[in-house]
Amino acid sequence: MSTATESPKTTADAPKNRGKAPAGERVADWADGRLGIYSLAKANMRKIFPDHWSFLLGEICLYSFVILILTGVYLTLFFVPSMAEVEYHGSFEPMQGLLMSEAYASALDINFEVRGGLLVRQIHHWAALIFVVGIFLHMFRVFFTGAFRKPREVNWLFGFLLLVLAIFTGLTGYSLPDDSLSGIGIRLMEAAILAVPVVGSYLQMFIFGGEFPGHDIIPRFFVTHVLLLPGIMLGLVVAHLILIVYHKHTHYAGPGRTNENVVGYPLLPVYMAKAGGFFFLVFGVITMIAATVTINPIWLLGPYRPDQVSTDAQPDWYLGFSEGLVRMMPGWEWVIPGGYTLNFGLLIPLAVFPAMLAVIGLYPFFESWVTKDKREHHIAQRPRNSPTRTGLGVAWLTAFGVTTIGGGNDLFAVHFNLSINAITWFCRIGFFVLPVLAFFITRRICMGLQRRDRDKVLHGRETGIIKRLPHGEFVEVHQPLPQDQLHVLTSHDQATPMEVGPETDENGVRRRINPVERVRARLSRTYYGEQAQIPKPTSEEYHEITSGHGHH
Repeated sequence: MSTATESPKTTADAPKNRGKAPAGERVADWADGRLGIYSLAKANMRKIFPDHWSFLLGEICLYSFVILILTGVYLTLFFVPSMAEVEYHGSFEPMQGLLMSEAYASALDINFEVRGGLLVRQIHHWAALIFVVGIFLHMFRVFFTGAFRKPREVNWLFGFLLLVLAIFTGLTGYSLPDDSLSGIGIRLMEAAILAVPVVGSYLQMFIFGGEFPGHDIIPRFFVTHVLLLPGIMLGLVVAHLILIVYHKHTHYAGPGRTNENVVGYPLLPVYMAKAGGFFFLVFGVITMIAATVTINPIWLLGPYRPDQVSTDAQPDWYLGFSEGLVRMMPGWEWVIPGGYTLNFGLLIPLAVFPAMLAVIGLYPFFESWVTKDKREHHIAQRPRNSPTRTGLGVAWLTAFGVTTIGGGNDLFAVHFNLSINAITWFCRIGFFVLPVLAFFITRRICMGLQRRDRDKVLHGRETGIIKRLPHGEFVEVHQPLPQDQLHVLTSHDQATPMEVGPETDENGVRRRINPVERVRARLSRTYYGEQAQIPKPTSEEYHEITSGHGHH
């Protein structure tokens, strides 16, 4: 018994009269045979993306990050990260002969001698600000719509880490020119490090390489800003996008939209064309802003000198709340046995600053624990349908706003002719009072919107037409809502609050209830209790009213 085998065909086996395939096709075949590009592309090029304007916030973040990488590479070619002292002899006449660091001198050269340097630097700085703005808005879009719920908790953490890294990348970035403003910011950071009990002085020596300002902080910030933090951020961006592809996008409620599908446009050709155009739109807007609005004019600030401090020095907006925490805090100090001084004026803000950020990062796990919701969610919620979560988000934004106002208390005092002490006390009191008020007011507004939705479902839309019935009663005519709007207003889930059960068992013996479970049940009622949601209209109520009984 013999067996037959088929040998791979060689080039000599091919028909001699067959023409060669085009070069591009041969390259594609070669790559596909080794990398499997065709099958990968076939599986992903038709991926569906929802078409809603709020999803563009994440794209603004991505495109701003790309712009930051491109402009950062260009600036790196000309920047000298050295604190060695030199005498300036560049083209900026007002500073001729001044002693300054090589970092500041090279930053001046980028502005006045490198072709396009000033524009690229302005684009880089504005893109950084818009990048952080985009992350904030994107995260709160995800927060208020509940898009962080299972299975997207890990992706939420990736986004949160991107926010934290973006803040510290911005800090190291605007500190590089070694101008007066950035030096004051570094000095504040050094003071905060020294406020850490026991180990503060060791941390300061480790980071700065000696007494402030030393000679190492600019080179170390340069490596951190150019290599370390962008590398980590790039990895997080890639992981974030991979999880988006794996989990698919959330989408808003509507006809035909379920937890099992995604309704939108395919990646190719529709979404890629729109995304490409939007990238150039973002790039163009940032360039236009950079070309017309000056930011951080270091040539007006002068080189940093430890003996010169400006009273109106302000950080970029995303660190304004940390500045406000310091300015709001009274200058309390304790001297404990052993000769250690606890500077609460910096130590407490140093603890509140990461705590305010950590609340954002850990919230999805807190809500999952409270509600015991382990289902997968792919439909985004309307903020009004989760009043407690929406109230907490607005409360956090209120606290952030109050501390940001505190960070600019001197500017508000000067420009609005107010007392700086009055502004400081307003911020101190408002930090504890206003978020609580914002929470309850927001929740009441959400409840009111739920009642309006319920009324629109049952009675329809007001038309403004008044009719008089035969017996003399005046009524307003309502127009029934179309089915797609009815679906949007009634498709959300309404869970019931968790109960710990009766206090006693069937034998009348008092049950031992875990205190943690009691707390969880009480928190659950704040999410799903009567005071947190309006019951959706049932189909029986709808049919009873629309059938003519009590309906005008």
